[in-house]
Amino acid sequence: MERTLQAELPQKLTLEDRSRLSVSGVQEVERFDEQVAVLHTSRGTLIVRGRDLHLRRLTPDGGQVAVEGTVDALLFEEGRKEGGFFARLFG
Repeated sequence: MERTLQAELPQKLTLEDRSRLSVSGVQEVERFDEQVAVLHTSRGTLIVRGRDLHLRRLTPDGGQVAVEGTVDALLFEEGRKEGGFFARLFG
């Protein structure tokens, strides 16, 4: 699917008990490990920080991502910034 079509996907975030996160409108998963997830969405970049994070669902067609673990922070960025992951995270 082209980015122009994906940009029209609505974004919805649902966090239950800081342990189950559902995100719609995801265009790309840039990085995912047990401590951080970097998701490019139709509304910008979403950085999820936590502990014992696990990707439970990823549906490319619908842009749905489900994460389980302890969510400590949700950070939003407008569009993509120049530089690598740490430049965006700390810059």
